[in-house]
Amino acid sequence: MSFLNTVFAFLLALGVLITFHEFGHYAVARLCGVKVLRFSVGFGSPLWRRRLGKDGTEWAIGAFPLGGYVKMVDEREGPVAQQDLHRAFNRQSVWRRIAIVAAGPLANFFLAILLYWVLFVHGMPGVRPAVDTPPAGSPAALAQFEPGDLIRSVGGKPTRTWQELRWALLEHAVERDSVEIEVERLDGKLYERRLDMAGLDSESLDADFLKALGIVQFQPPFPPVIGTVVSGSAAEAGGVRVGDEVVALDDIAIDRWDRLVQEVRRRPGRPLELVVVRDGAEVRLGVTPTAEREGDREIGKIGIGPKPDPAAMARYLTEVKYSPVDAVGQAIRKTWEASIFTLEMMGKMIVGKVSIKNLSGPLTIADYAGQSAQLGWLPYVSFIALVSISLGVLNLLPVPLLDGGHLMYYSVEIIKGRPVSERVLEIGQRVGVVLLFSLMAFAIYNDIQRLVGGS
Repeated sequence: MSFLNTVFAFLLALGVLITFHEFGHYAVARLCGVKVLRFSVGFGSPLWRRRLGKDGTEWAIGAFPLGGYVKMVDEREGPVAQQDLHRAFNRQSVWRRIAIVAAGPLANFFLAILLYWVLFVHGMPGVRPAVDTPPAGSPAALAQFEPGDLIRSVGGKPTRTWQELRWALLEHAVERDSVEIEVERLDGKLYERRLDMAGLDSESLDADFLKALGIVQFQPPFPPVIGTVVSGSAAEAGGVRVGDEVVALDDIAIDRWDRLVQEVRRRPGRPLELVVVRDGAEVRLGVTPTAEREGDREIGKIGIGPKPDPAAMARYLTEVKYSPVDAVGQAIRKTWEASIFTLEMMGKMIVGKVSIKNLSGPLTIADYAGQSAQLGWLPYVSFIALVSISLGVLNLLPVPLLDGGHLMYYSVEIIKGRPVSERVLEIGQRVGVVLLFSLMAFAIYNDIQRLVGGS
């Protein structure tokens, strides 16, 4: 995906997330009778602004997109006209202030529920979690997984897609425990397998923990026939066409699609020669795979897909879909589970059980936004939902400057019967600035490490 498309996908996702978050604050403030002076998506000098409504609220888009704010009438921030005193934020009851502040993160959770509802009603295609031959000595090999085994559930939790399998196993992987897994063999019979994850280390969790467990996605024996060629890809530049059958790569005989993928992945940035059969004649093509990061290594990609074989794929493709009513419960459940898991991962980072290298900053998020958008609107919407959950959880943390920090102050006010002193607020603000800037700096450092080849 081009740089401009990645930037656009990132800014669009940010715009949606920030707008929903700030509109939560705005809507509840208005319901509580508080006068709103400005609603801004982004910080810094406005690129666009307009005054609307009887209060003349200024709606603006700032030059720096990583955030936003809702500015309300408040005596602590400047003089307030006599007629607006009753509409000042600081003069509202503590319960109203709590509602206004909590509305931002809650709006992010509502957005995630809404997006998951749309996805569940539309239906999300997925690859069923069938495993291939595990490497000798791996936990999966010791658990006696065999090629083609379909994983039906992990710890009693159904896993209908590969993505659901990854989430279910990750919950147990961070605990380094063992878990019962139900598998369906190729003959249709069900078996129980116990997967022991005690041997996982932090480095395995930072990279591809499924690979460390020996959980390898099953590759049906597709013929090496080109079914799709991505526009602007290395394959298109090299003259590869839909319908070409690859018979050799750099003098290596190719008889299966997965063998072709394996050889291409081994050659990031290195020119290779493809021998294809086209219209009954052999054609030699020069293609240079693009180099992309996958965990702590580089792999090659040329932008091709296999020719669909419905008969071979019937066992391995599925669709997760619910009725509009059932989708509500499923969307709430998924949002709740992702929220709890995000909170648990943050806690494990703090105590050192999970490496802080898992912390991602804006560069990584932008990269994921671009990748998900390239895959289609369904993965992109799912990405926005997941980031919205993370944003909601992050903002509820009891850190000064965040919404959770303000909620902490209001909780103290309820207990003490009076607001927190200005001195405490000032100290908290300084601490919050240091914490947030340190966190952002480390996240950006992780981003750069990933981009330049670090772990």
